[in-house]
Amino acid sequence: MSHPYARELGDFLRARRGRLRPRDVGLEPGGRRKVAGLRREEVALLAGLSTDYYQRMEQGREVRPSDDVLAAIAGALGLDEKERRHLFTLARAARRPVPARGDHGPERVPEGTRRLLRVLDTPAVVLGRHLDLLAWNPMARALLGDPDGHPPERLNMLLLMFDDALTGQRSCPDWERQALDYIGMMRVAVAADPTHPRATAVVGELSIRSAEFRRLWARHDVRESVSGTKTFRVPEVGDIVLDWDTYPLPGHPGPVMLVFTAEPGSADADRLRLLASLHATRRHAGGGG
Repeated sequence: MSHPYARELGDFLRARRGRLRPRDVGLEPGGRRKVAGLRREEVALLAGLSTDYYQRMEQGREVRPSDDVLAAIAGALGLDEKERRHLFTLARAARRPVPARGDHGPERVPEGTRRLLRVLDTPAVVLGRHLDLLAWNPMARALLGDPDGHPPERLNMLLLMFDDALTGQRSCPDWERQALDYIGMMRVAVAADPTHPRATAVVGELSIRSAEFRRLWARHDVRESVSGTKTFRVPEVGDIVLDWDTYPLPGHPGPVMLVFTAEPGSADADRLRLLASLHATRRHAGGGG
């Protein structure tokens, strides 16, 4: 049985190799090619390695590359800084014996974090390391919908994002970019613990259920704590464009707080305030969230 980190390392290398074309790295395409990206022997040549050695790495066999070899491969594949860190994390973990079972207990949100959520005057949620939705404030409920209607094990940003029943009303113009952000964060979590049962359950279910997820997951993109802009299409008030940022919470690896904000005084801030007001009125009237 191969090392779980070695398997993940091999998958990552194959995905990055498939992303490149010969002319991207100064090679002539030459003749008819069976693969869309670079061949293994081309990456080996660029990195100054034997083809057999590089092939064993991609196959997840017991290979323990030195940091110099990893740096050469990162250069050959044109990895950016995040991808390079990911490569080194996987390879260094693959050098060590298969780890004992890690902490797979439930993640908890400190009471101080829950208080902070309640006093924030903007939508905010706490996400676990595998993107489970652990806590949220009333403004997040107004913006994202009421999580209380879902079983706890379904409250996961990836499961919700790929749930066809939920995407009809609140469609998002930049959906694929958002999906790639969440998938990239899950990739980082998998790199930290490839055998974690929650990661296995979420990725396994989506791989069976969604061709779209399989396509995006196969890219092996990685994201660390990220930020960006998201457009929410909310029927009650129209489109709302919000900036979002993630803030790590104590613990390693620990949960993150995901906070959505609008430019003060903007039309988006006005729409967000209106949406929160509508939902507060509805809840006080006993109509639910």
